[in-house]
Amino acid sequence: MRYLRFIYTFCLGLAFILLQNGNAFAQWGQPNGGWHMGPGWGIGWLGMVMMLAFWGLVIVALFFFIKWLIQASKGQTTNQPAGARALDILMERYARGEIEKEEYEAKKADLNQ
Repeated sequence: MRYLRFIYTFCLGLAFILLQNGNAFAQWGQPNGGWHMGPGWGIGWLGMVMMLAFWGLVIVALFFFIKWLIQASKGQTTNQPAGARALDILMERYARGEIEKEEYEAKKADLNQ
């Protein structure tokens, strides 16, 4: 559900950025043609493509960085050695009364070898 909210916000932000370029579209059809941001040659089609590619890469990189941070933060709780996790499970089972003290001690001794 969090990813859905993030994707929704991402798309709205991208649409907002793309719509901000409306002034450049409005200047199409100037006397010497092309995209003009003032006097001179203007930015041209290549400049527009490069600008969109740059910001697209920045947004995609930001998305993957945030995704990596989320996965890394979830993975910190499971970085215990396998034996430590097994002892935790064994203690939980003993605390719930699923196993007796003798069985607990025997399995604990087996795990500590």
